[in-house]
Amino acid sequence: MLALRRLCLAREPLAAAARGVTAGAGDSEVRLSHLRGDHRGIAEILMNRVHARNSLGKVFVSEFSKAVEELRHDTNVRVVVIKSEVKGLFCAGADLKERAKMSNWEVDDFVQKLRSLMDNVAALPVPTIAALDGYALGGGLELALACDLRVAASTAKMGLIETTRGLLPGAGGSQRLPRAVGLAVAKELIFTGKQIDGEQAVTIGLVNHSVPQNDKGDAAYQRALALAQEILPQAPVAVKMAKLAINRGTQVDIASGMAIERLCYGQVIPTKDRLEGMAAFTEKRLPHFTGE
Repeated sequence: MLALRRLCLAREPLAAAARGVTAGAGDSEVRLSHLRGDHRGIAEILMNRVHARNSLGKVFVSEFSKAVEELRHDTNVRVVVIKSEVKGLFCAGADLKERAKMSNWEVDDFVQKLRSLMDNVAALPVPTIAALDGYALGGGLELALACDLRVAASTAKMGLIETTRGLLPGAGGSQRLPRAVGLAVAKELIFTGKQIDGEQAVTIGLVNHSVPQNDKGDAAYQRALALAQEILPQAPVAVKMAKLAINRGTQVDIASGMAIERLCYGQVIPTKDRLEGMAAFTEKRLPHFTGE
C-alpha cells in the first residue's frame, strides 16, 4: 500500500504540469491557466465559486474581468476555454442574495459591469469556447452566449430564466440569443423562461455540440478541449481576422460587411503564415504557422 501511495504521489506533479496557473491562485473564485505540452496555446478560465454555485457576484465578476483583460494582451494564446470546476454546473446566474442587498442604483451599476464583462469576453481576439457540463442559467447562459462556440453535456440544463424572477436578460442575452437560435425561438425561450437540455440545445443551434456525460462529469470540457485542439494548428492571424470579420460584418449591412472583410483580408496578405500556407500546399505537407 505504501508503494502504491508513493506511485500516486509521484504522478500528481506530472498531471499538474499540463496546466500552469498564472493568475487568481489560492481561494480565488476565478482562475486563469495556460495549458502546456501538446495543448500549448490554449488558455482556460476556471470558475470555482463553490458555495454560491458560480453565481455572478461582485468578487466573481471582478476576478473574471481581470482574467479576460490579461488574455486580451497575451499574444501566445490562440484559444480560450471557459469551464467550471464545480461539478454539475457551469454558472447559476445572478447572485440574488447579494443583489437583494443592493440599492436600485447599485443594481444598475452592477448590471453595467456584467454587460461590460460579456462584451469583453465576446471581444477577445481569439476563439472562445464555453464547456457546459451542468446548469447554465440566466447570466450563466449569457456568459456562454458571449463565447464564439459552445459545447454541452447532453444532461446540461440551459435557460434564460430571468422572467421567472421578475427580470429580463440584462447582460446581452436578449441580443446574442437571437443570433444563435433565431428571433422566434429566442423570444419563446425568454418569454417562458424554460430550461432545455444539451440535446435540445444542439437541435435549435444554441450549442455547437452535445455529448453524453461521463463518470467524471467533464464530458463537455473534454469535447471543448478537443475542439480547441482543432483550432490550434490553424494560422493565428487568419483565425483572428476571420473572427473579427464575422463579428463586425454581421452587425452591419452587406456592403459594409464586405468592406470589413476586405480590411481584415488585407491584414493577412503580408503575413509569413500566408506564404507558409501556400508553400505547404504546393509541397503537399502540413503547414507550420507561427503567427507572423
